[in-house]
Amino acid sequence: MKNYLKHDEWCIIEEGFHREYNEITESVCSLGNGRMGQRGNFEETFTGKTLQGNYVAGVYYPDKTRVGWWKNGYPEYFAKVLNAANWIGIKVEIDGEELDLNRCEVADFRRVLNMREGYLERSFIATLASGKQIKVYTKRFNSIVDDESGAISYSITPLNFDGKLTLTPYIDGDIKNKDANYDEKFWDEIHRETAFAEGYIELRTKKTGFHVVTGQKFEILQDGKSVDFQSFPIKAEKYVASQVSLDVISGQETTLIKYACNLSSENYAVEELLTAAKAYLAKVAAKGYDTMLAEQAEKWISKWHMNDIVIEGDVAAQQGIRFNIFQLNQTYSGEDARLNIGPKGFTGEKYGGSTYWDTEAYCIPFYMATADAQVARNLLVYRWKQLGRAIENAGKLGFKDGAALYPMVTMNGEECHNEWEITFEEIHRNGAIAYAIYDYINYTDDKAYLAEYGFEVLLGIARFWAQRVNWSIAKKQYVMLGVTGPNEYENNVNNNWYTSYIAVWCLKYAKEAAEYIKSTDSARFAELVGLLSLNEEAEFGKFQHIIDNMYLPEDKELGVYLQQDGFLDKELIQVKDLAASDRPINQKWSWDRILRSCFIKQADVLQGIYFFEDDFDIETIRRNYDFYEPMTVHESSLSPCVHSIIAAKLGDKPRSYEFYQRSARLDLDDYNNDTEDGLHITSMAGTWMSVIKGFGGMRVRNGQIFLNPFVPENWKSFAFKIRFRNNILNIITTSDNVTIENLEGGDITINVGSEAYEVKATSSVVVALGATELA
Repeated sequence: MKNYLKHDEWCIIEEGFHREYNEITESVCSLGNGRMGQRGNFEETFTGKTLQGNYVAGVYYPDKTRVGWWKNGYPEYFAKVLNAANWIGIKVEIDGEELDLNRCEVADFRRVLNMREGYLERSFIATLASGKQIKVYTKRFNSIVDDESGAISYSITPLNFDGKLTLTPYIDGDIKNKDANYDEKFWDEIHRETAFAEGYIELRTKKTGFHVVTGQKFEILQDGKSVDFQSFPIKAEKYVASQVSLDVISGQETTLIKYACNLSSENYAVEELLTAAKAYLAKVAAKGYDTMLAEQAEKWISKWHMNDIVIEGDVAAQQGIRFNIFQLNQTYSGEDARLNIGPKGFTGEKYGGSTYWDTEAYCIPFYMATADAQVARNLLVYRWKQLGRAIENAGKLGFKDGAALYPMVTMNGEECHNEWEITFEEIHRNGAIAYAIYDYINYTDDKAYLAEYGFEVLLGIARFWAQRVNWSIAKKQYVMLGVTGPNEYENNVNNNWYTSYIAVWCLKYAKEAAEYIKSTDSARFAELVGLLSLNEEAEFGKFQHIIDNMYLPEDKELGVYLQQDGFLDKELIQVKDLAASDRPINQKWSWDRILRSCFIKQADVLQGIYFFEDDFDIETIRRNYDFYEPMTVHESSLSPCVHSIIAAKLGDKPRSYEFYQRSARLDLDDYNNDTEDGLHITSMAGTWMSVIKGFGGMRVRNGQIFLNPFVPENWKSFAFKIRFRNNILNIITTSDNVTIENLEGGDITINVGSEAYEVKATSSVVVALGATELA
């Protein structure tokens, strides 16, 4: 665990230049606006440890799958989130000597990510080999107002000399992905051009044919005033730049303001891209840097007004939750239904793909409660639009008759993961997609979604499960063979409890959805029967037989559900008995040793209990938690939040807080030694759930909100806002009471513990030790 970033409520602060951690800090300081993203790289040349990264939403490349032994059913490609043209570059030379923080003495280095207003700033004093000293201050942001643009203010002040300063702002399209399977570059140049103080590159992806035009436009100020200058255009393959040389004197500040844009053929006709980019840059440059920055701050503050979680008394926890919320809002805005939430967002390349089961299991609750319901609906419709591909994916594995298997990893609905135990076996992802439909309707009351879109997806998933099980003569029950659960440290197992349980639930929910549509919109149901070739009696009869006869492994003596058949044959060792030198085991142990061990990468049985907690009594939940938690290494970012929520339900407040801290500060403190590859965006929604569902105890049952809150021991209070149907609520919890403020919407009933309270419109209720008083 690293501990070099300063704790602050609104900022991520690096004081002193930590070269050895630079790639980690680059990830942490990533910026995004839902359309484009940028790692926290330096603008000037840096020859040290760095992972240069710029990303444009929706643009990908189908990199050839790299496996040792090809198997039928393998995807032909592994879709890569593409590293795009580097737009932030500014080459800096002092009397011909290039600024490179890896080759000079650096003092007073400070890098700050301001989350409240959405910008990254950096300052330092550099002493070059010649002895010349300069002070540098930079500030940049990816605009969430003009969301295909970014802007940089880069200031240099000579401290001990007069001389010649040469600035060369550039766009470099000659980039490649670090994770390219065959070291291939994925872009071809289509066009490049320069003009006075501006330049453009148009690149096209190989195979997929996405076009992206990246443009730059700049101005120069000295002592805060605009100056005239001459620029020398430079053009090379996939590269455009403008070189400017200026006379500078000691103590005089020179500032380069650089505007840039990334426009893609996802949003513009190819033949109009270059013209559109020029117009876009002209628009933002006409606004000016200061206006853009002010608009950025205003819009971010508006977002925080709804999305903030306020923690009193714990700066590390406050910083952690705001960092998670900030990155979620940078990654996905919900304004484009074609987009989804990749596990690394705009912060790195690892994992590929843009859509995982993480969206449905972890992210949808965040967006349902903090944004308009249409945002979460868009995420569900995204999957509906890819139902045809899900049916094709199942067909490649031998399934038929409309059975749908949604991909583990995808860009366009087609499976693109290249590990067999994931592609073929981690089929529980189907269940998470069905659960998200239920979760959305339960939260928003948008029951019309079932007839409009939801039932088609539910039936395709149910048909898959009905074909994926088989009847065991020995057990005289249905079994599910050869699967991998959420715990990826066990592959190709039989009867994974979580997978089998959620499969049964999906069959039940598909039947319930059909009955609801039939009773409320018989014409639409008849239409769906014809569209889906549904044989109610035969198919639903089969579903019910599986529901009634599914084998779910458990140990009656221990009173726990078994992760899969044979789990108790393992040597049951607790994580606390592992040597520190063995952690993380995924970086220290062979895969064979991991698979034979009892250690759990992430919640598996507990994931099912989290989803379906009302199916189990409190003692059953406690027994399973007490059994599995000590064997869980949490080497998946998705694990700690589930444990935090269950621990809170069980009254295990210290562990609930501990798991929250691990989730909230996973990347800030680099718990799993992998932050340098990019942030864990989707698990950040799980961190939000740790507060809302864990410490807040929030659930939705029978159309009402239930709260069972507590304040962690070292906190004084915490507060969060949620949208619930037509209301916006602010919920403030202290050790003594809970205040529920009804900020918007009509009267609403809120349950705290076992008591129900009516909260009138634009009023509040304070609940203290079971007593109620109107505020």
